[in-house]
Amino acid sequence: MAYTIAQIPDQTGRTAVVTGANGGLGLETAKALAAKGALVVMAARNQDKAAEAAATIRAATPAAALEIVPLDLGSLASVRTAAERIRHEHPRIDILVNNAGVMAMPEQRTADGFEMQLGVNHLGHWALTAQLMPALLAAPAARVVSVTSGAHHMGRRVDPDNPHLHGRYAPWRAYGQSKLANYHFALGLQREFAGAGVSAISLMAHPGLSNTDLQSTTVAAGGAGFSGTFFHTVAARVGMSAAQGALPQLRAATDPEARGGYFYAPRYANNGPAVRRPVLRPGARAAIAALWQVSERETGVALKV
Repeated sequence: MAYTIAQIPDQTGRTAVVTGANGGLGLETAKALAAKGALVVMAARNQDKAAEAAATIRAATPAAALEIVPLDLGSLASVRTAAERIRHEHPRIDILVNNAGVMAMPEQRTADGFEMQLGVNHLGHWALTAQLMPALLAAPAARVVSVTSGAHHMGRRVDPDNPHLHGRYAPWRAYGQSKLANYHFALGLQREFAGAGVSAISLMAHPGLSNTDLQSTTVAAGGAGFSGTFFHTVAARVGMSAAQGALPQLRAATDPEARGGYFYAPRYANNGPAVRRPVLRPGARAAIAALWQVSERETGVALKV
C-alpha cells in the first residue's frame, strides 16, 4: 500500500521547523504537518512568499498553528538570529526538516564568502542544526531530516583544501557536492546521536524528480545549461507533484517505524511511492570526517550533542 499523508500520525503538541517552507516541497511539508496538528515554524528567506504560503495552508486548515521566521541560509548572521529566536520561543523542537536549497546556479558567493550551493544547501543548515541542538535534545524523540537528491550520486566529497571549488566551479559539480554533503551530514549526525546515547535521530530523504519552482528557478538563473532545461521539461511533463515529492521527507519526519539513519526516497529512483531505500556509499567515514572538519572551520560553529 502506497504511503500517503493519511498515514501521518497525529502531531498535536509537537513543534516542527521547516526551512524553505514558502514554496515547493517545503510548503507541502508544512501544510501536511500543520494539518496533523503540529505547530509549524516556517523558516524562509522571502517573507512575502512565506506569508502567501501561510495563507495557502490556512485555507486548507483554518486552525493551523503557524509561525514565520526570517531565515537566509546564505548568511550566518541570519541563521544565528533565526536560531536564537526559534530557541527562545520554542525550547523544545520535535522535528527539523532541512529542506531549503538552490540548484545548479552560476557561480556566486554567500554573505560569508562560501560557494553558494554548498553555503545554502549544507553550511547554512549545519549552523542552524547546531544552534537548535539544545531544543532538539530537549524533545523526547526529536528527528532531523536532511533533504538530499539523486544528484548525490554524481557528487564528490568535500575537499578540505578547496571546499568552495575555486578554479574548479561548474554548476552541477557544485550541486552534486552539496547534495552529497547533505547525505553525509545526515549519516554523521546519526552517528553523533547514537554515540551520545540520546533519543534524537537523524534521517534523510530524496524527493525524486518533482515539478517544483526549483526547476524553473534553476533555468531562469541561467547556469545549468542544457541539463537544466532538460530536467525542467521532463519534470513538467512526467515529474511528480510537489505534494508527492514531499512524501519521503514527511515519512522520515513522522513514520513511527522509522529509525535513525533511515533513507526515504521514491521506489523507482525518481518516481513512485515513498519507501525506505538502502544507504549505499562506501568510504563514508572518511568523507564524514572531512565534512565535519570543513563545516566547523568554515562556519565557526561546532556541532555538539
